[in-house]
Amino acid sequence: MGKLVAISDLHVRYAENRQIVERLRPAGEDDWLLVAGDVGETVADVEWTLELLSRRFARVVWVPGNHELWTTTDDPVRLKGVERYEHLVGMCRRLGVLTPEDPYPVWEGDGGPAVIAPLFLLYDYTFRPAGTATKEEAMAIAKAAGVICTDEYFLAPDPYPTRDAWSRARVEETEKRLTREVPDGLPTVLVNHWPIVREPTRVLRYPEFALWCGTEATEDWPRRFRAAAVVYGHLHIPRLIWHHGVPHQEVSLGYPREWQPRGTPPGRLTQILPPVAVGP
Repeated sequence: MGKLVAISDLHVRYAENRQIVERLRPAGEDDWLLVAGDVGETVADVEWTLELLSRRFARVVWVPGNHELWTTTDDPVRLKGVERYEHLVGMCRRLGVLTPEDPYPVWEGDGGPAVIAPLFLLYDYTFRPAGTATKEEAMAIAKAAGVICTDEYFLAPDPYPTRDAWSRARVEETEKRLTREVPDGLPTVLVNHWPIVREPTRVLRYPEFALWCGTEATEDWPRRFRAAAVVYGHLHIPRLIWHHGVPHQEVSLGYPREWQPRGTPPGRLTQILPPVAVGP
């Protein structure tokens, strides 16, 4: 039977990372691959990567990260915000890659059945420093510390007035879908670029960056929606943690300067199902 594996934060604009992607292969012909965002900044790079992977794996499921949503000067595709996201979804459909806009597939391979729920939730600046009550207070602290996410310059929320407004709309819509579409009794694998609970951000070298890492609105989703696993990226801290009895697996590759010092071979696919780790 096939295995469910995952990776994120491929950042293929780096030649070293692109070479890693070119070497990615499934262990078996029935393996599914979850790609948890930040493939690249240009539409062409995202298409190159997903087209390559979709030819190798039985099924590829993609969720957007913040980098795919950037509108940069070196990308001829000038779309912003929702239009850019919808353009990427259309591209994925042409490639046969599943997205958060498609019906949730059921994994029937080893470790299944489980509903694979690709999510696109963004962040709403609620992962704030202790003692701050508003986004503005938290942003002031981050700016004073010299920590500002590049999203503030390149990730447009159009037609929403702000990124947090877009996030709130995505959370509301997605919560309704999960409640309505996940069959009773089946576990889920929740796949999102950003962590869906705050716990993974506790180890950030710059804690102020947590502002751009998720939303408190999804804290109870792993338990509510019977998550057998939560898959995420974004932090570039690949590891497995357990939170309230649910495994949360960061599957990021990251930038060459980050993975090169590590002792493990870069670009290894992380097995999600069947589970390979024993919980606490």
